[in-house]
Formats: sequence, C-alpha cells, structure tokens
Amino acid sequence: MTRKPRPIRERESRPAEPAPLARSGGRSPRQPRLLKIERGVLPQAEGSALVHMGRTRVLCAATVEERIPNWMRGQGRGWVTAEYGMLPRATGQRTPRTSQTGGRAQEIQRLIGRSLRAVTDLTAFGERTVILDCDVLEADGGTRTAAINGALVALHDAFVTLSNRGHLTGPPFRDAVAAISVGIVAGVPCLDLDYAEDSQANVDMNVVMTGAGRFVELQGTGETATFDMAELRALLSLARSGIRRVLGYQRRLLAGSGLLPS
Repeated sequence: MTRKPRPIRERESRPAEPAPLARSGGRSPRQPRLLKIERGVLPQAEGSALVHMGRTRVLCAATVEERIPNWMRGQGRGWVTAEYGMLPRATGQRTPRTSQTGGRAQEIQRLIGRSLRAVTDLTAFGERTVILDCDVLEADGGTRTAAINGALVALHDAFVTLSNRGHLTGPPFRDAVAAISVGIVAGVPCLDLDYAEDSQANVDMNVVMTGAGRFVELQGTGETATFDMAELRALLSLARSGIRRVLGYQRRLLAGSGLLPS
C-alpha cells in the first residue's frame, strides 16, 4: 500500500526582528555615559568643576560679585546667573568665537540660570551675584545637560566660600538639580545621547529635574517623526532614572558640607 505524499504547507512568514541598537561603548538603551566631576580645578574661582559625560567635557567656574542687577536692589536677595560658550575646537570643525554669543548660546545659558535658581534660596547670601561660566572644552552631545550638572557643583563650592567668609545667613540650597538627555534613535528610546545618536534621533529631549522629582524644564522635539503619549512616558521614565544617578553622584561628591539637602 502506497502512502499519499503529504501536502507541503507554506511556512508563515514572520516579520524580522529589529537588529539591536549599537551604541558607543556597547551601552544598552538604558545605560548612561560615564559621569565624572572634578572639583576645585580653578583655584582662583570661588567654585569650579570640570564635568565629563562620556567624551563631552564642560568647565564650570563660579564667580561671586558684590553687586546685583539694578532692579533687585534693596530687596535683600542675591542673584544666580550663567554664561555659556564653546571653545572653537570643541567640535569636529572650528566654530568661530563670534558665533558663541548667538541665539543658541543665549537660550542655553538662560536654561542653566533657571535650573540653578529653581533650587537656590536667593535670600541666603545677601545682595550678591554668583555668575556661572560654563565653557565647553569638548562637545559630544549633551553639553547643556553636562553644564547644569557641573554648575551645581561649582555653585555649591562658591557657597562654601561665602560660608567661610561669614556671608551666608541660612541654607543656600532648597534642593539639588540635575539634567540629562533622552531620545528615540532608530525607534528605540535611549538615555544620554552622544552626538552621533543625537544627530540621527527621531525625537530628542532634554530634561531638568530637582532631587524631589519635580521638573524644572522639558525640551522635547520631534526631529524626523512625531511621538505619542506612550513614547513620551518612556522617555520621561528613562530621564528620571538617569537623573537619579546624577543626583546620587552629586550628593556623594558634596557630602560633608551640610549645604546640599539629602
């Protein structure tokens, strides 16, 4: 008895799984770049810090001046402000110094100033101004977030200087503040983008948060695609986890002074 051949069934085609996203250093989408902050790198400044986030390096210097803007006189409050710039060869091609005072630099330095004032008690150090100069030595993405993270350390050490001079009337910080970038790269939400990822991101976002988990600023843009609420939640969740790590690093670095709330 001969058996009838079985009919050949076509195999169901399955959609190909997306290839894993290749990130610099073999990082996973949830893994930030290496963070390092060095204190006191400019002995003549009232406070200073050199922050490394991956290959991005930003030098932050705090200067205390015995003056305030005219519109603040007589109010018994001080002021915290920032200036931001990028060295000509911080990038792959030289950036002329004259371009460092344009709209982008203005927008970033206002962001840095707002972020620091959000956690500072301006009545604690009299009618003085603290200026944070943030100069990018090497740019590989996330320069504004690195500047905020380093500026907090420089500001802290400026307050240590004021405390040693007897110029603090109370705790100068209400909270800590930190920032990080997130984005959707090749359809994958990623934390702490470097330049290569940022330049090809479908969506990118800078997030600034306090230690209490309150937002100071969200800067999100659909560069080459729109994004929905689920993707926004995923990005904010990533940012929150990354900022908690930065805050933890800052607190360990500055432990002992008693100026930064735990």
